[in-house]
Amino acid sequence: MVGQSVPMSLIGILAVGFNPIRLEAQGDAIGEQSPGTVTLQDISAGRARLVDLTHTLTPENAFWPGEKYRPFQLVTIAALKDDGVLSKAFAMPEHLGMHIDAPNHFERDHVSVDRIPPSRLVSPGVLVDILAKCEQNADYELTVEDVAAWETQHGRIPDGAIVLLRTGWARYWNNVTRYQGRDVRGLLHFPAFSKESAAFLVERRHVRGVGIDTLSIDRGISQDFAVHHIVNGAGRYGLENVANLDKLPPNGFHLIIAPIKIGTGSGGPTCIFAVLKDHKASE
Repeated sequence: MVGQSVPMSLIGILAVGFNPIRLEAQGDAIGEQSPGTVTLQDISAGRARLVDLTHTLTPENAFWPGEKYRPFQLVTIAALKDDGVLSKAFAMPEHLGMHIDAPNHFERDHVSVDRIPPSRLVSPGVLVDILAKCEQNADYELTVEDVAAWETQHGRIPDGAIVLLRTGWARYWNNVTRYQGRDVRGLLHFPAFSKESAAFLVERRHVRGVGIDTLSIDRGISQDFAVHHIVNGAGRYGLENVANLDKLPPNGFHLIIAPIKIGTGSGGPTCIFAVLKDHKASE
């Protein structure tokens, strides 16, 4: 997506009136330009790079195997040949494909997806990669020690960040059974955050949200969905089925999160763009 301009809907999230805005490569502050600063002008001029972290919605998408859940459906309701216009209708659960879990998904009296403040949908991003451990254990959970090791190498996770967890499961996206990790008993197996790491990120690092490249921020064999309760209970959101995490560095990028605004919704399909400084373009 190098060189493409930002859609107007995203500009509406990022700017008010004609005031310039800068996205700092690290930290949560907006201030004077530095070598890692990205502006909207940089993005539109091709001096920054956008990485789309969103899977395309199709009827073949994996979805949560609940009794009342259904796959994505798309039907044509007007055709160019017969009606002079092409129009389609779609139906899907809120929590299918790349989507957001609003705070009310697991907790009463918390905000629905349409009430998440836009200011909380643009944040510095952090990528924690546990692919190697997940290849050895499909039920692996991110530990506080994993987070500490990341911070030793890359620095403290900034307050207000969104922490993305790369497990490598995205490579199974087109194989529903493998992506779900179903065993012969029908149980699901895929990695995720642990309740301890989720509590640490929420309480000690004050993250705005967490995201992952699997069906859930809780691992597949979870029965109590403790991570959901911790994240949603703190008024934070989760991002699930995130794509293209292999294209991101550990830090130095921002995330633009654009969920569909479903009134009283517990979540919904979401587009996510990572904004990176394109050093090659600026050289």
